[in-house]
Amino acid sequence: MKNAFMRYRFVGLALLALGGLYLFNHEMGLRAIDVTLFSFEEMILVIPPVFILLGLLDVWIPKETMTRFMGDKSGVRGIVLSFVVGAAAAGPLYGAFPVAAVFMKKGVKFSNILIFIGAWSTMKIPMFIFELTALGPVFAITRMLINIPGILIIAHIISRRLSPDEVNRIYEAAPF
Repeated sequence: MKNAFMRYRFVGLALLALGGLYLFNHEMGLRAIDVTLFSFEEMILVIPPVFILLGLLDVWIPKETMTRFMGDKSGVRGIVLSFVVGAAAAGPLYGAFPVAAVFMKKGVKFSNILIFIGAWSTMKIPMFIFELTALGPVFAITRMLINIPGILIIAHIISRRLSPDEVNRIYEAAPF
């Protein structure tokens, strides 16, 4: 029972905070509850398809294939593939982390995982198309051209700053 309480303490604290906000300011509390329910509904609609796709990825693509295309010796091909997969992915950023965990299980190079997460968070193809139409091609292309080296630099710095033991601990802690 104590483990369950410790595991869900933040959920309990959030619910207490919502309740306190509701008692303190009824209107603001209702808005906060609406936002919370909307976010919960969005997660319920996104997470199951992500996990289904992860299961298919895990079963359909052998580790050797992932290692060859995105592993330690993948070179530029692994970098490009990480960008393409991240940019083509759909869904909010929290969907990228289970995919990254499966990539770890499949032997994907750590810097390629960082590139994938960076591309997922900043280079979505639908977002690029929206920016082209709403903000113009100069803005959209400039932002994309800034993001690519930025993601590469960040992935390189993080990969170099972590020791091989730290990277191994991250891979071992991956839930899949």
